[in-house]
Amino acid sequence: MIKLYDKHFKPLIPASQIAEAVDGVARRLNEDYGTSQQPPVFVGVLNGAFMFLSDLVKRLDFVCEVTFVKVSSYDGMASTDTVSTVMGVGCPIEGRDMVVVEDIVDTGASIEHLVVELRKSNPRSIRICTLFFKPQAYRKSIPIDYAAMEIGNEFVVGYGMDYNQLGRNLRDIHVVCG
Repeated sequence: MIKLYDKHFKPLIPASQIAEAVDGVARRLNEDYGTSQQPPVFVGVLNGAFMFLSDLVKRLDFVCEVTFVKVSSYDGMASTDTVSTVMGVGCPIEGRDMVVVEDIVDTGASIEHLVVELRKSNPRSIRICTLFFKPQAYRKSIPIDYAAMEIGNEFVVGYGMDYNQLGRNLRDIHVVCG
């Protein structure tokens, strides 16, 4: 058990299980993009997706471009319906295949916001890839193309995800206790 500020967290998913899930997503991406004529652009959503994206692209068998965006939609442990872009994509995306890489998709507000913004630049395609998907919390219609794992509606930290900026460095996923 660990303590971050005023909350206690217990282990939920070990690093070995996360690695297996990342391997599975990488295999699917290799199948889908391995013969692409133009390298796809992987868009990591900061800050939470940095570890997942880093491990994921190391497992790809094709050339890709990597860039980052930063959006804000959380207040403490709660996801809000208000999403703002803090930092936008830093490369041309018109006519390109895009893979948006998230740490976790819960309500879908951030994904919807990003897809709307990305579509303004006329990419060829946009697919969504996430380490964790919370189907019970998802309220949008944008398909989640690559979900490494589904989890319940609990609040988790570790492997890039945080509680008020703490816990990102944890190798395992931890869940808040009571």
